[in-house]
Amino acid sequence: MDSNKTDYTETDLRQLEQRVDELIDTVGLLKNENTNLRQQKDKLVTERSQLIEKTELARSRVEAMISRLRSLELGS
Repeated sequence: MDSNKTDYTETDLRQLEQRVDELIDTVGLLKNENTNLRQQKDKLVTERSQLIEKTELARSRVEAMISRLRSLELGS
């Protein structure tokens, strides 16, 4: 007789099935959360890029104003 053989009861199998169902639900929730986080990351990356572009535009405009003020100051 094989002493390593384990007999599973109906209760054991139901518990295992329940645990597998819980794991499937958890994987589904994690997939949804992952999708949402990826979308959020993409949105934030786009927003960051736009803010960097606006900052650079503002910087160049300020630098141009400073140059004009300096040239006006030197012209006086």
